[in-house]
Amino acid sequence: MKFSEFKKNIDTLEKAPRNADEYTERVKNLELILDIVKSINRTLILDDVLQLVLKNAIKLTNSERGFIVLKNQAGKLVYEIGLDAKGNSLPENLFNVSNTVVEDVFFHGQSKFIEGAQSDTDYDPSKSILKLELQTILCSPLITDEKKIGVIYVDSKHLHKIKAKEITDTFEILAGQAATAIRNAQLYHGQITAYNALQEANTHLIRAERRALKSSIDSEIGQSLQGLVHLALLETESLMRTIEKSQKESDEQSKETVLFDRLKLKLKIAIDSIRSIQKYAQVLLETSVMNLKKDSGDLNRTIVSVIKYISSMKKFHSITFKTEFKTLPLCNYDSEQIQHLLVHLFTNSAEARKDATILIRTNAGDNKVTVEIEDNGPGFPIEKGESFSDIVSLRSGNYGLFQCKSIIDRHNGEIELLQRPSGAAIKFSLPVK
Repeated sequence: MKFSEFKKNIDTLEKAPRNADEYTERVKNLELILDIVKSINRTLILDDVLQLVLKNAIKLTNSERGFIVLKNQAGKLVYEIGLDAKGNSLPENLFNVSNTVVEDVFFHGQSKFIEGAQSDTDYDPSKSILKLELQTILCSPLITDEKKIGVIYVDSKHLHKIKAKEITDTFEILAGQAATAIRNAQLYHGQITAYNALQEANTHLIRAERRALKSSIDSEIGQSLQGLVHLALLETESLMRTIEKSQKESDEQSKETVLFDRLKLKLKIAIDSIRSIQKYAQVLLETSVMNLKKDSGDLNRTIVSVIKYISSMKKFHSITFKTEFKTLPLCNYDSEQIQHLLVHLFTNSAEARKDATILIRTNAGDNKVTVEIEDNGPGFPIEKGESFSDIVSLRSGNYGLFQCKSIIDRHNGEIELLQRPSGAAIKFSLPVK
């Protein structure tokens, strides 16, 4: 019975004085339900809602214990909470009530009120009902928006006159109001979980971006220093040889000898300093390579996880992801670095075309797994004679692609551009062993 129907019945009784006792009892039950509804609607925390609902259901029916089971994503009923009359938690292994009753109530969506359960043979008393010496059982489906989300169950070893309409109607109303409160709490919990997952994904991405960015900056500085230092060293050493040659040709007793000696001393100091800088530049290059944290993993699963947590970002709202996955063997790779590579390639496609369709194919063979990422954007602006190495070099300014190539190189893999009539396509591979 719905809350509105219950209230209508009370209004009808109010017009009939001869049913004053029944009217008083129903008003009392209505006030009790109103108090219960107010209490369970004060919170959106699922655990709190379940506890409030069950405590009030046990109190309302004068039962000894109760349980709530909810439908999971697979459509199966799963134990959520159990309490005794004192509010103590009951572990799941005590939920050994008659499954026939609970499943029947959920399947048909109709309440069951059993008085004298020991003598009711419809629910296989040879098992749980007889074993637990149960006498009274009240069980109602939790239904909201015409969708069944679970079952609320209470029982007692004592015999109660539960066939009285006031009790059964009140219990059904409580179940209906509880279903709405539980569903609201589930939706809130889902939103909080999704928000936390997004925050965690964003934090993870930012951390990976910073690591990769630092690595590429260190690498760029190291390479630039190496080039400049090498050039400075060549010129300084050449100047040193020129001075030494000039000194031999001049008069040893001339005043220029002192000048030459001073110039040679300064040049020697400069050469030693440049060589020290050269060593530091080499160290910078070596430390710019991030240490791999390889682990055995499924590359298909890594791709799916990246798509899942970037799809909620504003940049990817209009992006369509399509996948053509083949079964892949497990391979060793650093999931964080591969995730960073995938995010960069997907971001390139999204920035090139806001409503791009990105197709990801995977395959395996020749002791390696391959991934092809293709979009329907404008493609790479490749000049004649340019190779992939030219495009990803630091000189071209494509720092992101340079990072991607560096990540694949560290994994002893390969990365290349694929020729397509339109759009951009990149393929990379990782060794299986």
